[in-house]
Amino acid sequence: MAKAQGNTSVAIEWLNKYLEIFMADHDAWRELADIYLSLQMYKQAAFCYEELLLSHPTVPLYHLTYADVLYTLGGLENLQTAKKYYASTIDLTGGKNTRALLGICLCTSAIARLSKGRSKEDKESPELQSLAAKVLEKEYKQRAADKLGLLTSALRSLKI
Repeated sequence: MAKAQGNTSVAIEWLNKYLEIFMADHDAWRELADIYLSLQMYKQAAFCYEELLLSHPTVPLYHLTYADVLYTLGGLENLQTAKKYYASTIDLTGGKNTRALLGICLCTSAIARLSKGRSKEDKESPELQSLAAKVLEKEYKQRAADKLGLLTSALRSLKI
């Protein structure tokens, strides 16, 4: 009710109190995560998605949204973790999630930029990125051939 009335601070407070008692309520966790995302409170939203992943580890949407939140937070460690969750989304959907495929490309490109000048152990292997790019190009050829040029230029700008 508080959220519908536009009082998000009260909604957050009530949801947190509710979740202290009913920790297994995944709908409440999603609602709280949505509120945090709307307020750009990404660390808090990430915590909510971690709770959702613990209770429902096979739901691809939770993996995907958690990866998006980590990518938004940025930083080398968050990007590396986001890439893993994008990969798990691809695994859970049988390779059918375009957003996760693009997320792999974005994460790998950002990780490469952040790890310039570091030791070889910290650098990324380009295999996953090129595989994701190939699958993306195939998907675009089949479903949106008129947008293939946009995808190709976007991937080129990521140095894929």
